[in-house]
Amino acid sequence: MQQWARFAILGAMFVTAYLLILAWQKDYGHAETAVQSTPAAVVAHDVSADLPNSQAPAVSSDLPQANIAAAQHTTAAPTAAVNQQLISVQTDLYHLWISPKGGDIVRIELLNHDKSKNSDESFVMLENDAKRTYVAQSGLIGLNGPDSNRAGRPTFEFEKANYTLADAKNATVDGKSAQVLSVPMVLKSADGVEIIKTFTFKKGEYPVNVSYQVVNRSAQNWQGQMFGQIKRDNSEDPGKSDQGIFTLGTFLGGAWGTPDDHYNKLKFANFSEEKLNTDAKGGWVAMVQHYFVSAWIPGHFGTQEYTAKLESRKSADGMNIIGFTSPTINVPAGKSMTVDATFYSGPKIQSELKDLAVGLNQTVDYGWLWPIAKLLFLGLQFFHSIVNNWGWSIILLTVLVKLILWPLSAKSYRSMAKMRVIAPEMQRMKEEFGEDRMRFSQEMMALYKREQVNPLSGCLPLLMQMPIFLALYWVLMESVELRHAPWLGWIQDLSSMDPWFILPLLMGITMYVQQALNPQPADPMQAKVFKFMPIIFTVFMLFFPAGLVLYWICNNSITILQQTLIKRSIDKEIALKQANPEN
Repeated sequence: MQQWARFAILGAMFVTAYLLILAWQKDYGHAETAVQSTPAAVVAHDVSADLPNSQAPAVSSDLPQANIAAAQHTTAAPTAAVNQQLISVQTDLYHLWISPKGGDIVRIELLNHDKSKNSDESFVMLENDAKRTYVAQSGLIGLNGPDSNRAGRPTFEFEKANYTLADAKNATVDGKSAQVLSVPMVLKSADGVEIIKTFTFKKGEYPVNVSYQVVNRSAQNWQGQMFGQIKRDNSEDPGKSDQGIFTLGTFLGGAWGTPDDHYNKLKFANFSEEKLNTDAKGGWVAMVQHYFVSAWIPGHFGTQEYTAKLESRKSADGMNIIGFTSPTINVPAGKSMTVDATFYSGPKIQSELKDLAVGLNQTVDYGWLWPIAKLLFLGLQFFHSIVNNWGWSIILLTVLVKLILWPLSAKSYRSMAKMRVIAPEMQRMKEEFGEDRMRFSQEMMALYKREQVNPLSGCLPLLMQMPIFLALYWVLMESVELRHAPWLGWIQDLSSMDPWFILPLLMGITMYVQQALNPQPADPMQAKVFKFMPIIFTVFMLFFPAGLVLYWICNNSITILQQTLIKRSIDKEIALKQANPEN
């Protein structure tokens, strides 16, 4: 029975390692490294070939499919300019560039997030240059939509080329005062249709409202559909961090959700074969990468939320496109109508994403252990609000988890400590009964019962720690709050490996000390395997996040303290029993 307990403990340890390896293989990318650099000047490229198809023969098939037949457009033909001045918008959170051709967002730099932990450059979220294509496009297609014009994308007129928060105005939004910055762009047709595309920014917020106001001064009814889409090439995730001989990253691809089906991932390879094609009110589409996300959230016709078609596809040149198309907008002659959507491009901050759309916060993907991971993250947030350091927050969280599990683990460690005490008696019985295995088993079970020992109890602490350890792995990998978060001294990034390998070595030492407090296996082969376990796990943890190794060190240290206290308690009980044999 004791041997089965040993095998169970060993098996549990290897299951932990195996699950970590699976998570590791899932999260580590193997794509070729793409160089990310900030160009001296941002150039607007013609991206009309990446728009939805409105059934007009001269328009690219990469446009979303309009639900009405295309006809002769009344909107003026666009200016045939490919390279032109961009509109620069700078807030307290990002620097953003808009192309007048189509009104697409062609570059975003996140000012509060650096390119790497050793760089002062801002993290580039969107860009459109020779090295990488990742842009947010929007427009109007359909019967009279200017983006369905056979001549190509429309070129908007704009008031000025540079906007900052100094241009913002105080306004009341949802009952709260906010600084609002509006960037209008205008397109006019010869027959009197005016289209005003406006980007609205708020100080301290990442979401951008993109609205189209169609003012129909013509003599005919105007019809069209709004679309919003994200176009990305197959380049690797720039959010991945260097891990020595490894490159760390999480899921890179598309995602979408609806109120009924909150979160779905879509690999780039499946954008055509298993492409998205569904209608939803309150849905969203996104491009997900490590720590960051770009998403379109369909909005309203006036004050009414509309049902949008969510779609994904591959363009003719292999670009990955995911987006939405609104229902048909009908604007009678002499009337005006507004349709809008929200675009988000920035860090995956759960509290902000949750308010934008149902399920969008799940782009912070904690895997199948998300309930535990969510609790761990909330605990980390709570302690961080007190100590303002994520490293100390991990330590305090570990202490809290161990205190919660203390009663359960105490029973297991007490049973394991008694196993050490009865080990000489076990050896004596083995020698006495020799080859009589049945008698030996009977006597051993009687001894366990008499001493109140559970030989399988050693598995319980590890089995309890396994889901917590794995969940914390995903928390460290997915929570942008811990990206490049320092602890102390040489640990300047808890989400990456210890550059000096000090923490893994400390983890190995604590694991060895903890193992020395456990009863040793009677089988010599098992004893040798268990002696090598601290070495195996030390090597295994060399390239894992420092925060995860820190958690394991703290967990082992508290376990050592707990086992030592229990051992002393049992030694006192034995001494007292020997001193008073009649009791």
